[in-house]
Amino acid sequence: MVARSKHEAPLLGISFLCICFAFAPSAFAQAGPDGTAALEDGRTIASSGQASNKLPPGNSHRPLTKVDIEHWMKDLSNWGRWGVNDELGAVHLITPAKRVEAAALVRRGLSVSLAHNDSTEQSIDNNPPFGHKMLTTGADPSAEFAFDQYIVSFHTEFITHLDALSHMFYGDQLYNGFPRRSVTASGAQKLDVLQLKDGIFTRGILFDIPRLTGRPYLEPEEAIYPEDLDRWAKKAGVTVEPGDVVLIRTGRWSRRQKSGAFIPSAGLDVTCARWLHQHDVAALGSDAASDVVPSGVDGVAMPIHLLSIASMGMPILDNLDLERLSDVAAEQRQWVFLFTVAPEAVPGGTGSPVNPTAVF
Repeated sequence: MVARSKHEAPLLGISFLCICFAFAPSAFAQAGPDGTAALEDGRTIASSGQASNKLPPGNSHRPLTKVDIEHWMKDLSNWGRWGVNDELGAVHLITPAKRVEAAALVRRGLSVSLAHNDSTEQSIDNNPPFGHKMLTTGADPSAEFAFDQYIVSFHTEFITHLDALSHMFYGDQLYNGFPRRSVTASGAQKLDVLQLKDGIFTRGILFDIPRLTGRPYLEPEEAIYPEDLDRWAKKAGVTVEPGDVVLIRTGRWSRRQKSGAFIPSAGLDVTCARWLHQHDVAALGSDAASDVVPSGVDGVAMPIHLLSIASMGMPILDNLDLERLSDVAAEQRQWVFLFTVAPEAVPGGTGSPVNPTAVF
C-alpha cells in the first residue's frame, strides 16, 4: 500500500565525490552486525491530487527499529556469495545469457534517456548545483576551439548518478566486509565505481507507481510497500527475474515542475528491501533517492540505501528522470526494455554522474 511515513529521521551521512574526494560519517553509526563470522582473510561476514485514488495506509506494517535493520543486514546479506574478494556484488547476476536476453528486447530501436538535465541553479534539492564554466567562447577571435569545464558534487538530490558499493558505510565496514578505512582521502581503494566500467547491460523494468494509483505523481513522504510492487507487476504483466534492474517512478519531476523544488520525497518503505533480495535484483533505480524520506525507521535515515548497497551489494541509481519512459512504456504497453548505463571511469570514485538509457 502507498502510505505516508509519520516518523522523522536524520539526513544520511554519505561519501562524496567531486573534482577531489571528501567523506562524511556513516548514517548508521553501529559496529559490525552481531553474530558475524570470519572470512578467510580475517574480515567478518554477515550471515546469510486525487485523494480518493490514494491507497490506504499501511497499518499492517509495524514500525521498524535500528535493531530490526541490524538483523536484516545479516538476513539479506550477499557477503561472500561471490567470494571473499568480490567487489562487483549483485551485478554478478547479469550473466552473458542475461545480456543476450536483454538485447533481444529491442524491436523498434527507440532509445529513451533516463537522465534529468543538470542545472546550474541552486535550490533546496540542487545544492550544490552543477558547475559549468566556459573557458573559451566565440567572442575570442583567436580561439580555435570552444572549451568548458564541469564542476560537480553529484551525490545530491538532483543530479542523476550511480552509487558504487563504496558509497555506504556500515559501522567499520563496507559491502562484503571490506574495511571502512579503505575509503581514503585519495578515493575508495575497494568497491570503487571502476568495478562497473564495463557497464550494466540487462533487462530493465519500470514500476510506475503513480499510474498504479491513478495519479500523476506521489506526494512527499508517501511510502511504497512490497504489495504495491506486486500489484504493479500483476497490472503490467511483468515478472521480476534474477539480474533485472528495477526502476521506481514516483513522478517526482512532474510534481517539481508543477509545485517547485521540494524535500523530502516519496520512495520505498524499508520492507521492500526483502522483496528486492527475494527477486535477486541486480540494481535499483528511482527518480528520487529510492528511500522514502523520512524513512520511518528511528536512527536509520536511508535503510533502503544501507541494505541494498552495504548488505546486498546492489548499486543504486538516484534522481533518474522517468517521465518520458513512463509515457513511452504506456504507449507501447511494454514495461520491460533493454537498460544500459556505464559510469565515468574514475579510479577510487564512490559513484558517477550517468545518462542511462532504456531501449525498446
